Amino acid sequence: MADPATLYEKARDEMSSVLIGNDDLIERITIALLTRGHVLLEGVPGTAKTTMANLFAEVSGLEYSRIQMTPDILPADITGTQVYRENTGEFELQRGPVFANVVVADEINRATPKTQSALLEAMQEDHVTIEGTTLGLPIPFMVIATQNPIEMEGTFELPEAQRDRFQFKLTVGIPDREEESRLLSRFDEDPTLDASSVEQVVDRDDIVDARDTVADVYIDERVREYIIDIVAESRSHPDVEHGGSPRASLAFLDATKARAAIHGRGYVIPDDVKALAEPILAHRLVLNADAELGDVSPSAIVDEIVAGVESPSGESTSADSGSDSVTADGGRMTDG
Repeated sequence: MADPATLYEKARDEMSSVLIGNDDLIERITIALLTRGHVLLEGVPGTAKTTMANLFAEVSGLEYSRIQMTPDILPADITGTQVYRENTGEFELQRGPVFANVVVADEINRATPKTQSALLEAMQEDHVTIEGTTLGLPIPFMVIATQNPIEMEGTFELPEAQRDRFQFKLTVGIPDREEESRLLSRFDEDPTLDASSVEQVVDRDDIVDARDTVADVYIDERVREYIIDIVAESRSHPDVEHGGSPRASLAFLDATKARAAIHGRGYVIPDDVKALAEPILAHRLVLNADAELGDVSPSAIVDEIVAGVESPSGESTSADSGSDSVTADGGRMTDG
């Protein structure tokens, strides 16, 4: 089976020939790919959100399509439709851009709710229905949607049901001064750098095999209970009207196993849960009116929840370790 850690390292190193300082984002996009998840990328214009998705598809050998979302785009523009061919007198199925391995919905909040919902079936079921005909999507299949948090005129906020379909919401930040200096130097040397500048370093078989490896990662019952405690606390927090759904718990289960595998472990530890809590939970929280008026940050609430929920003392146990427990720093303690 393909090693998820090697797969991630190859993708990261190749993408780093164009991008600078995005290792955490690349890791989480890789996690989503290995667990059939989808990603919402948020950042101001010019932070390479679309470029990152394109690069990821290129290094993975995956078919890529980009949909520029606008208020006048229709669901059929995404899924496809039946087109009448006058020369044959018959209707022909015209597949839309959703039939790709990596589908980028650029500025998704510019599309109307009706069009946004056209992605729901694809993201949840891995198929779409066109005029009564159900068609499977390519394997693997992944949606990476982008949105701009500072330009709200003419946009439609994603409803809770749509946000819940995304395994992660990732924020693409402005690079620091040193990173931006390196970026300028790199493009000064080669102004033509883009997605075509990278090479394919993994393939579909690697991805499918790595998915099987991730599925076999062990998660101890105590860590599962830790996940449930965190999600439950998100529902009872005083600033939250609606917390994480069971889909959030499943996102934790899948994503922490993938993170463990990427870090070379065959078992999940609580640090995996802590590292992924904010990108899994923050966008799923619906704050109450007082919190909204007080400009409370969902990310700050998640940090508060994680700090307040007790972590398993033994952290995690490997499937074959018997009485040995694996602590967060990799040390072992033996039950007396």
